[in-house]
Amino acid sequence: TATYTPPGPKDSEACGKDTCCIWSYIVADMTAAFTDGAKCSALARAAIRLGFHDSSTWNSSLPFGGADGSILFSGELSRSDNNGLQAIAEKTVAWYDAYKKYGVTAADLIQVGAKVATVVCPGGPRITTLIGRKDSFDLPPPGLLPLPSQTAPVLLDLFGAKTISPAELVALLGAHSVSRQNFVNPRAAGAPQDSTPGDLDNRYYSETSASRPPNGVFRFRSDIALAHDATTAPIWNAFAARDAQAPWAEAYAQAYLKMSLLGVKNVAELTDCTAVLPL
Repeated sequence: TATYTPPGPKDSEACGKDTCCIWSYIVADMTAAFTDGAKCSALARAAIRLGFHDSSTWNSSLPFGGADGSILFSGELSRSDNNGLQAIAEKTVAWYDAYKKYGVTAADLIQVGAKVATVVCPGGPRITTLIGRKDSFDLPPPGLLPLPSQTAPVLLDLFGAKTISPAELVALLGAHSVSRQNFVNPRAAGAPQDSTPGDLDNRYYSETSASRPPNGVFRFRSDIALAHDATTAPIWNAFAARDAQAPWAEAYAQAYLKMSLLGVKNVAELTDCTAVLPL
């Protein structure tokens, strides 16, 4: 719940001495771009997805990859897994061009963007925000991102190799609460994955596991599989409860912090700038 006041203008000596200062100005830019009235914008929803897609291209057997900004530099965006991320990638590159003279990295911009977007979406938690990641231009191997047609065992193995537990995976899937699919079924382009796509809430869980979804809601086969798998169903059902918004939000915040550090080798050198996030 801490707030932050910059010690001076972005080009001042005082600001330059405080790692978090320049980020308070970046976060203000992001908040404006991610807000759409009382809801979060399409750009905000894409920023959350971009954070996942950059950090997920890693597992414990790889010497590189993860939350390293490579999705903007390595050609990853041309892969079909990343369809729909072009607009947020372009916006993030524009922020990078504007702020790189202050020592800002693309890797941090992507993860801070995901966390700002999470707060801007009603119901989303503030997540511990660490600054100091290094950028990479290395192209990670394909096949590291989940597919909407995969089975529960395949997904559990895929994320287990990223050190993400079944419970953490279920918590992270709550991001689909603000998702609109466009490419899994182009005939239903724009369909939300729960009935409140402007809110980051736990309604996604009950509507995904239901025998019938609400009209207009599109469900991934992979999500349905995890909702009913013996390993993940208990935590799924716990998050689906009417009073589970707060427990889910806390679990999501902890799991996404872990996601945002996958592949980051200098964690001990990072600076906590969580206070710059909007309230």
